[in-house]
Amino acid sequence: MTATVLETRTAKGNVTALMVALLAACVAFQLNASMLSPALVTMGEELNTDQAVIGLSQTWFFTAAALFSLFLPRLSDIVGRKKILMAMMLLMAVGSVIAALAPDVTWLFVGRIIQGVSGPTVPLCLIMLRSAVTNPRKYGTLMGLITAVNGGVAGVDSFVGGYFAEHFGFRSIFWLMVVLALVATALIAVLAGESKPGAGTRMDWLGVFFIVVAVGALLTALNEGAKLVGAFSSGTLMLSLTLVLVSAAAFYLFWRTEKRATQPMVEIVHLRQRSTWAPLLTTTLTMTGIFAVINGIIPAYVQAADPGFGIGPTEMSLIILTPYALLGWAVGPLSGRLAPVLGYTKVLRIGLLGSIAALAIIAFFGLDSLPLMIAGTVLLGIMYAGTVNIMLNGLGVVLSPAGNPGFLPGMNAGAFNLGAGLSFLVLPAVLVATTALGDAKASYLTVVVVGLALTIAAFAASLLIPKPVEAEVAA
Repeated sequence: MTATVLETRTAKGNVTALMVALLAACVAFQLNASMLSPALVTMGEELNTDQAVIGLSQTWFFTAAALFSLFLPRLSDIVGRKKILMAMMLLMAVGSVIAALAPDVTWLFVGRIIQGVSGPTVPLCLIMLRSAVTNPRKYGTLMGLITAVNGGVAGVDSFVGGYFAEHFGFRSIFWLMVVLALVATALIAVLAGESKPGAGTRMDWLGVFFIVVAVGALLTALNEGAKLVGAFSSGTLMLSLTLVLVSAAAFYLFWRTEKRATQPMVEIVHLRQRSTWAPLLTTTLTMTGIFAVINGIIPAYVQAADPGFGIGPTEMSLIILTPYALLGWAVGPLSGRLAPVLGYTKVLRIGLLGSIAALAIIAFFGLDSLPLMIAGTVLLGIMYAGTVNIMLNGLGVVLSPAGNPGFLPGMNAGAFNLGAGLSFLVLPAVLVATTALGDAKASYLTVVVVGLALTIAAFAASLLIPKPVEAEVAA
């Protein structure tokens, strides 16, 4: 009896220690991703460049994050998850040092791209947690806690970033990132255990090359296509179409490579399964429908004097974005705990239905009433940030093939970034196209309704996702 109790306490201690290390890594990455948002104007002023160029540095960071997410989780299965996570944190620190010392915007780009290596931090942490926690209920709760960080550190990230930029300059933010990355590296080194279920397997680097080219070309095409929203250019259009063709050709070569490889990065049989393409489709559609609405369309409308409410950016953040982030942070562990009991897919669909209701409130009532706009975004924080986002990340882990656990989380991280890019391409394009009709409020209504329709499509796609039976508590 004593031995059993001692073993349980040891296991509990190990999981607690692991959670400290994983949360440190996730917080370091999330602050690395979001803390610069309120400092973009300051960065442009201190580096003597315009906001378009500074915005492009953010775009390249997220593009690099998406590309490294495609293969680093798989590589971690082979060479060791702890080793790869520590390397990602160290490279985040290196990129932060380069950005902090950047004499011009070119070096800022170099630093941000190197920081992008840390892109798969959250999925890799979930994989490590999955290998350490076998109890479905416990894993669900801890998964929700980790994934909630991915939606923003309870609104603190934007506040801290703005404060540091205003009082110490933008470089101070990067030095803070260096400290956080090094602390996370030390905690992982001391508190996390190593696991490499794919030891002895050879990495399929040719397959990695083709899938990175395919996704990279597509993301770049979306970024170029977004420029057409503001001003049409035949050169930009041709470049976008060329990149789409390059992406299609690279994906075809990736498919052919994986069919012939003896140890493929992804087995074709897995790509054909609903457990692979259905969650990826759901993630892409969900992000496309919601991401730009909450991160661009609603803030712009609330701040607009006509037809919006004429509220300043600080007040807008306090009444719209901060409650949204706080509720996502608070609800995430609860939805994670419910997932193995009610079912991952059922909780996901509840979240999607709630998100659809939230978008309907915003579209049909919130554009005329600030309290109802706030109510809609609060519901979106609960249902999307605190539920859907958690389930989509979780399903990427629990539905991944046993022989290749890093495959689906990496692909799903790519789907998140692809959906975000599509969202900021499609929805602003709808806004610009309908603004020409002369009714600004009708334009915003149309945009939110398009987001609503895409979210309904995401709900339909979610009906095709199979139940992750092994990750759920038996009825």
